[in-house]
Amino acid sequence: MSPKELSKAWPLLKRQVKGLHVPWLDSFASADRDPFTALVSCLLSLRTKDKVTGEASERLYSLASDPASIYGLPVKTIEKAIYPVGFYRVKAATIKKLCGVLVKRYNSKVPDTIEELLKLDGVGRKTANLVVTLGYGKPGICVDTHVHRITNRWGLVSTKNPTETEFRLRETVPQKYWIALNGMLVAFGQGICKPLSPLCSNCDLNEYCAKVGVVKSR
Repeated sequence: MSPKELSKAWPLLKRQVKGLHVPWLDSFASADRDPFTALVSCLLSLRTKDKVTGEASERLYSLASDPASIYGLPVKTIEKAIYPVGFYRVKAATIKKLCGVLVKRYNSKVPDTIEELLKLDGVGRKTANLVVTLGYGKPGICVDTHVHRITNRWGLVSTKNPTETEFRLRETVPQKYWIALNGMLVAFGQGICKPLSPLCSNCDLNEYCAKVGVVKSR
């Protein structure tokens, strides 16, 4: 798939994704959530299923939903609220420390640039891009395992890791697709373009897909 072909394939992708599960963070952000809760929920979501992330987020925000309030909670209280997200003890300590930094250094405001977000402990490029796009509606490309796998499978990029993929996509993909790309490909990757034995017979994008690395499909 070339960048030019992506524009032709995009409507087909949108149509197919309509019937698939939308990532929780995307639906969460669409409910007018603020950048801070988007940031914290992004951190909670790492290596954690959507349902668990959603429930943990709601429990935490029922106790406190701004940097100063969460910073004032004991770590044990945060742990109990977010359990059973993956690495919940580490995440509880990270979130409390992060809130302290936001209060003391940023006047309780979440930075709105990737560069500044990356200065925060626990925030990598994936989280920074999600906060910029979902929290602020600014251009960014969040690359997780689905985006990395599928764009390479399509032949849209040829990269070795998610960071390389992000920068290559920034160079080749029109900006109008950036914000939606992650949510679309997470749903597509979970429902159709699976890591092993993708459902190519049910895929509307077959004619555009180079099927790079696909050994077996259904």
